[in-house]
Amino acid sequence: MIQRRLIIPPPSRRGLLAAGAATFGGLLLAGCDRLSNAPQFQSLLGSANKATYGAQRILLSGQPLAREFQEKDLSPVFKANGTTLPADPRYQAMAETGFSDWRLQIGGLVARPTSLSLADIRRLPQRTQITRHDCVEGWSAIGKWTGVPLGLILRSVGLAPNARFIVFRCADDLDGSADGSGLYYESLDLIDAFHPQTILAHSMNDQPLAIAHGAPLRLRVERQLGYKMAKYVGRIELVDALSPIALGKGGYWEDRGYEWYAGI
Repeated sequence: MIQRRLIIPPPSRRGLLAAGAATFGGLLLAGCDRLSNAPQFQSLLGSANKATYGAQRILLSGQPLAREFQEKDLSPVFKANGTTLPADPRYQAMAETGFSDWRLQIGGLVARPTSLSLADIRRLPQRTQITRHDCVEGWSAIGKWTGVPLGLILRSVGLAPNARFIVFRCADDLDGSADGSGLYYESLDLIDAFHPQTILAHSMNDQPLAIAHGAPLRLRVERQLGYKMAKYVGRIELVDALSPIALGKGGYWEDRGYEWYAGI
C-alpha cells in the first residue's frame, strides 16, 4: 500500500466554521442547556441522520466544553468496558509487535485518502485532557487522555462537500461473527468531530493505551456517553449517510436500540 504523507493545509472557511462552532456556542451556554432538556430537541437529535447538515449545526453547535479535572482527581481504578482483547488474529499479531505495523486508514468522502502509523499520529500536534468517562451502565471514572484532535486530521484530508458523518471502524467483534457483522463501529456528525475535546487518544494516564482500554487508538468525545468512545479504531470513513451501514442506526449499540446522540 502506498503511504501518503500527511499534509496539513491552512484551514478552509468551511473547516474554520466547523472548528469554531463550539467557540461561538460558548456564548449560548445557558440557552443550550435549557434546549437540550426539551423533548422536542431530543426527538430531533434522534433523527440526525435525516436532518440536513445545516440543521445539525444549528442544534448542536452551542454545546460547551466538558469539565476538565486535575491530576489529583484521577480515579485509582478505571474499568475497561466492552471488549478487553479483540479476538481478531491480525489484531493480536500487531499487538505482539507493539503495533509497529498498524495503520489508521482514512477514506471515504475525502480529497486525500491517507494512512497513518502510530508514530505519525504521535508526531502531530497533541491535546491532553483529564475528563470523566460516564458509562451507560451507571459508573464513572476520571482519566487523563492524550491524542491528536480529530478535527486536525479531518482538515488535513480535505472533506468532500457532501461529507456529513464520520464512521469509526474497530477491531473488536462483540458477537464473534464469522462474517464480520458484529464488528464494532461508531459515528459522529461534523459538529462533534470538530469539537476541541474530540481526540484520537493513544495514551492514558501518561502511558500508551493498554489493550483493555483500546490500544493502539481510541476515540474520546467527551460530551457523550462511553459507548460512543470507540476502542481499537483502525479506519475512519467520511460518509453522507448512515442508513446504508449495518442496520442503519449509526453504531453497534445504536443498531441494538441505544440512542445515536448520547450527549450528557
